[in-house]
Amino acid sequence: MTPAVLRSVEEVKTWAAGLRREGRRLALVPTMGYLHEGHLSLIREGRRRADVVAVSIFVNPTQFGPREDLSRYPRDFEGDLAKCGAAGADVVFAPGPEAIYPPGYQTYVEVTDVSQGLCGARRPGHFRGVATIVTQLLTLFRPEAALFGEKDYQQLQVIRALNRDLHLGADIVGMPTIREPDGLAMSSRNAYLSPEERQRALSLSRGLRAALTLLQGETRDAVALTGAVRHELAAAGLREDYVELVDAERLTPLDFVAPGQTARLLVAAFSGTTRLIDNMALGG
Repeated sequence: MTPAVLRSVEEVKTWAAGLRREGRRLALVPTMGYLHEGHLSLIREGRRRADVVAVSIFVNPTQFGPREDLSRYPRDFEGDLAKCGAAGADVVFAPGPEAIYPPGYQTYVEVTDVSQGLCGARRPGHFRGVATIVTQLLTLFRPEAALFGEKDYQQLQVIRALNRDLHLGADIVGMPTIREPDGLAMSSRNAYLSPEERQRALSLSRGLRAALTLLQGETRDAVALTGAVRHELAAAGLREDYVELVDAERLTPLDFVAPGQTARLLVAAFSGTTRLIDNMALGG
């Protein structure tokens, strides 16, 4: 089944209001398109949790910096539409930039704490753009559940904070990172990688697994755990952007993982010119 396509804010408002009148539960999956199995797992989980699933496809310009890849971000709308239908989506919202940011637009959402450090420090303004578009989508659709992948872990924490603080009422569901058989985290940006760069990119997940093995052997020190990741990145010739051990909820840096504590080890690195991110839960 091919999902219905909505292009305007008014169409979304009318459609969502009809669902509420009928008492039907809605799950929302916000994306920037060029869908892969990670996105499709969110749609299928949305189908399990709700009566109706909506997917948004919008390459959001406000979350890209001036030297980032907005113009070359991969796009395949017809392919995405077919994938959405096969995964069980009922509706796809695919607005143009002018529908989201019309002339005179001047309102932005900023989450102050969990947006600091990590990708927030390396990509100034990025999370303001993310928070603004997600707030718009949650306000327009008013879903019972909204689903996001844990690969973008800091983004997930930003979205949980804005949903809570602005009383938007959605159940923000974080879903496990989907990986290729060789361990590479699925990402739309993997399309940029040459075969050699893709092979070298495996060092991110390899390093995270090495750190997990250390923790399972009772090595709890942040220097040792992050060092395991850095060793793999260096051996593969990747340029590190960051490797940090943080509290899983607050994203504040940790010196060690205390027994019973839930931590997260996050990594960002460049394979060639492509910036990749990955993370893994440690402890808990």
